Amino acid sequence: MTAQTARDFANGEIFVRFDESVRGCDAFVLQSHPAPLNTWLMEQLLMIDALKRGSAKRITAILPFYPYARQDKKHRGREPISARLVADLLKTAGANRILTVDLHTDQIQGFFDGPVDHMRAQKLLTGYIAENYSDHDMVVVSPDSGRVRVAEKWADSLGGVPLAFIHKTRDPLVPNQVVSNRVVGDVKGKTCVLTDDMIDTGGTIAGAVKLLKQDGAGDVIIAATHGVLSDPARERLAESGAREVIVTNTLPIGEDKRFPQLTVLSIARCWPTPSARCLTTAR
Repeated sequence: MTAQTARDFANGEIFVRFDESVRGCDAFVLQSHPAPLNTWLMEQLLMIDALKRGSAKRITAILPFYPYARQDKKHRGREPISARLVADLLKTAGANRILTVDLHTDQIQGFFDGPVDHMRAQKLLTGYIAENYSDHDMVVVSPDSGRVRVAEKWADSLGGVPLAFIHKTRDPLVPNQVVSNRVVGDVKGKTCVLTDDMIDTGGTIAGAVKLLKQDGAGDVIIAATHGVLSDPARERLAESGAREVIVTNTLPIGEDKRFPQLTVLSIARCWPTPSARCLTTAR
């Protein structure tokens, strides 16, 4: 672990400096990206630039939660492709490699001009579910038709259980607002494992739980990699009727975001241990 100085100027500018030599080292810059996301992204970019200018041999940017991953394509004219811009910024700053967990879409790997280690939390999450719900008659539910292929992999990991999905509509002009319409598949009397890559405000997932319950589902277990949990996710999920909400710690989840049904699993036990001379982390 390399010592560093980091502080903010009065106008919000960020200053970073490494307090010892990084010349010739393999540097791993580990940064979490909770709200305010832009602050932590900028800090990581500055750290990478400082390492490059300090003659680090190779720099790996570790982003357990990839910023702007949902903005991976243009829905309408004159829109940015923000996920690509983040990749370009990391490359320009000096990152040689990216290590991340459960990208919103796999094609984001192609946005970065260099190696991308795309890790999965599926084994960790399905292992927990199999261990705690092995005696339940399960069905894996995708929150929308676009993630059915991912849900199929979950179903295979859980022993070839059946599959269902939620048909939903989204208005591209209104962020964080989705209308869940109906359940496609047989969920009556079954324990539904509702899986997604992230939970932000919880509106989509809470609406899906309501539909599943209306179709006669038994218990509903929510499982997602990234617990963004922006307001009012805590209240929505706590009151959704789900038996358990399982996320990982790719993002820090403070006490203000926790509720009785929430379970947070650590990805540390399935994370590779880098062989490096310097590992840098943010404040």
